[in-house]
Amino acid sequence: MGSHTPVLLERCLELLAPALAAPGRSGRDAIHVDATLGLGGHAEAVLVGYPRLVLVGLDRDPQALRLAGERLARYADRTRLVHARYDELPGVLDELGYGPVDGVLFDLGVSSMQLDEPARGFAYARDAPLDMRMDQTRGRTAQEVVNTYDAASLARILRGYGEERFARQIASAIVRERARAPITSSARLAELVERAIPAPARRTGGHPAKRTFQALRIEVNGELDALSAGVPAALDRLAVGGRAVVLSYHSLEDRIVKQAMAVRARSSAPVDLPVEPVGSGPRLRLLTKGAELPSEVEVAANPRAASVRLRAAERIDERKRVQVKAMHQPGTRGGARHREDNDRGGGYDDVDRDDDSS
Repeated sequence: MGSHTPVLLERCLELLAPALAAPGRSGRDAIHVDATLGLGGHAEAVLVGYPRLVLVGLDRDPQALRLAGERLARYADRTRLVHARYDELPGVLDELGYGPVDGVLFDLGVSSMQLDEPARGFAYARDAPLDMRMDQTRGRTAQEVVNTYDAASLARILRGYGEERFARQIASAIVRERARAPITSSARLAELVERAIPAPARRTGGHPAKRTFQALRIEVNGELDALSAGVPAALDRLAVGGRAVVLSYHSLEDRIVKQAMAVRARSSAPVDLPVEPVGSGPRLRLLTKGAELPSEVEVAANPRAASVRLRAAERIDERKRVQVKAMHQPGTRGGARHREDNDRGGGYDDVDRDDDSS
């Protein structure tokens, strides 16, 4: 646990600072949600930096939650750690009695701990049972997916979640192989995928099984569905002046985050109205121009940051805006146009995150 470094830690703290450092709103201390607590690296830095802040930490992995709890034990009076997936955030906050929150951080993807523990089955470079569940207390395993889905369903998953060009060939190879004996290990699956991909394609783009393992992991954990619900819910729970920071590691993740932020950074009023009605203005101010990439220094210090894409936004009060039509045109509402950087398809080279483990 002590050998890893949280991804873009300083930049995350810089972006969150104006919201977390503000005096307690309505007489309360600042409330920050770490929606992907992991081993608690980002969370610890926030707790150290803001001595009165209350942290709500969510993680679907019971093992990560236990280890983070040990790490953050000295702050137990200011932490509320919950075994939950981030799309359950509204219910968690309601149960804890919290309304609007001041900060939210998402550090998406698979964690270092999950990748580094062979028995979890996430890594194609290590032989282990095909599990891949982030929460091993529930849900189907990758072994079940590989051995029960038909060829068409497997190909759809590999193509959609892994952006795998040879999805059909790999799916067919899996179905043929499992007819001989069930596929139960990560090493056997990785070898099978490698054989199914044409030789010239194996020589570029990293390990041939990388995209297949990514796709299976996303399917097993329902990651994109959870993200599609969780990020909008978190953005809508921000107090005015509250800030959200999201670290994505794949174009599919980043696209969901980008769309959720963009729709809230635009007016909801019809374009042909001469005046923008009170309450229909943008609810968010985008804090990054497109998705921010890691610096060379960051990647050199922490190679797992190589594929990260950071986006951040601040909640603003849409009730205070009244604009005349000249300022109420498509493409200008909610600020300048932002770089369309991740809607052209193509996954990032790396799909893991450090998951707050420093």
